[in-house]
Amino acid sequence: MSGSRRPPQRSLAVAALSVLLLGCSPRVSLDQFNRLRTGQSYEEVREIVGDPASCDEMIGLRHCVWGTPERGIRVGFLGGKVVLLSAHNLQ
Repeated sequence: MSGSRRPPQRSLAVAALSVLLLGCSPRVSLDQFNRLRTGQSYEEVREIVGDPASCDEMIGLRHCVWGTPERGIRVGFLGGKVVLLSAHNLQ
């Protein structure tokens, strides 16, 4: 057995983990982003794009991400309303 080949069990584990991680990343689209508007509430945004992957809050500004840092939607909320919108690598 050469040093570059992985045991079958390890390869299976890596493949299964990759599928699980990809399945956990919510898919977001440019169409969803185009439906977002400043002034919408957090609940209105959730109705369009679903639950966020993550949210952080600092000094009254809530920043949420849908998708991944490489491909997704970022929304900033102030007083529960959208004030900032950005999209990254959407199709």
